[in-house]
Amino acid sequence: MNAEERARQKIDKLLEDAGWKVQDLRELNLGASLGVAIREFPLKSGIADYLLFVDRNAVGVIEAKPEGTTLSGVAEQSAGYLAGIPENIPHVQESLPFAFESTGIETFFRDSRDPEPRSRRVFAFHKPEMLKEWLNQKNTLPARLKSTPPLITHGLRECQIEAIINLEKSFSDNRPRALIQMATGSGKTFTAVSFIYRLIKFANAKKVLFLVDRSNLGRQTLREFQQYLTPDDGRKFTELYNVQYLTSNALDPVSRVCISTIQRLYSMIKGEPEFDAELEEHSIFDISPEEDKPKEVSYNPQIPIETFDFIITDECHRSIYHLWRQVLEYFDAYIIGLTATPSKQTLGFFNQNLVMEYSHERAVADGVNVGYEVYRIKTEITEKGSKVDAGYYIDKRDKVSLDIFWLKDESLEDSENLPDPGILAKDIAENLESALEQFSSIREDLEEK
Repeated sequence: MNAEERARQKIDKLLEDAGWKVQDLRELNLGASLGVAIREFPLKSGIADYLLFVDRNAVGVIEAKPEGTTLSGVAEQSAGYLAGIPENIPHVQESLPFAFESTGIETFFRDSRDPEPRSRRVFAFHKPEMLKEWLNQKNTLPARLKSTPPLITHGLRECQIEAIINLEKSFSDNRPRALIQMATGSGKTFTAVSFIYRLIKFANAKKVLFLVDRSNLGRQTLREFQQYLTPDDGRKFTELYNVQYLTSNALDPVSRVCISTIQRLYSMIKGEPEFDAELEEHSIFDISPEEDKPKEVSYNPQIPIETFDFIITDECHRSIYHLWRQVLEYFDAYIIGLTATPSKQTLGFFNQNLVMEYSHERAVADGVNVGYEVYRIKTEITEKGSKVDAGYYIDKRDKVSLDIFWLKDESLEDSENLPDPGILAKDIAENLESALEQFSSIREDLEEK
């Protein structure tokens, strides 16, 4: 078996996983399935490695190449096949719309109906149902993103207006990834809800995924959607569109927005029926060892690559590169990052497309945030340390009832049993960060009123 035959074997498997029926030309039966892929199909311009049929009509081609081939140079060959369909073969349009180039390891996809058609890397093949849905749409998503109406600026801060306009310009330029950097407290989440509303209403985004770092941020994000008043309609977002905050490993098919942690999403792609909610309580940035290997992802037909049109990843500096990158790149979607502190790796992931840069200093100058000074206060205990005697009573507050009760901790008798200061510091920092986010949200609500 040569290299191209091995590639075709892998391509056959990918097609079958995505719901296509793969046939040889002598076995041709277009009624065998909604989507049928015919190997070695003769066209005017040559023999296509695969001719794709949806609902008995030819819709596209696949050009197979051996592993290691640079697929970006194959687009011209597959474009020739798109235009070479014989008249006696039923087809959806004169030049077929969909072109794939694949080695079985790497796959590129192009929709020739886009305003500026160009190939993009995809994790696997789209399901035939998705191609049929696209064919029934008047315009492609990139075309719809070029024709959104002007932004209604009432109720938005200048920085939020700038972020949304710049992001929509990036979409119009057909850039698949964009990064928004806005200082903590300047209204990143409100900005995101605002542009998500426009994506759903004006670009007909099928489903939007909003990824958060941990569960308390997911609950806060859900509240933002629930409280958001649409600027043109006056009703709340959740009165118009369903929003699902994932607490189980099941997607609601009618929800237009799905909020999840990336660790639960990974569990769902793996096909796990349940995921321990306790694992979402802490940031994956804090609990994932840096030396851990990147997460391996396999195709799941229950959650195909076309599930989401857009992915918004909040606090994206924590999750998008190294360990979790493959989870995001599984989906054939636009990716928008939100962060207050971008790193070089983050900028690299988003192809240096920083559409908004709003620093804390600028937020203070605009009166959005309040400046601060850092003072270091020295005490005898911080400089020289202290000692806790055995049998010392400490107060503890119940997280649910908030009742205070007293504990006698005999373990303090031995200084070696004292809690690790680093662990305590992390807990304190996380609690302070959560409190700051809550106060910022409350402040924004008060300002709107």
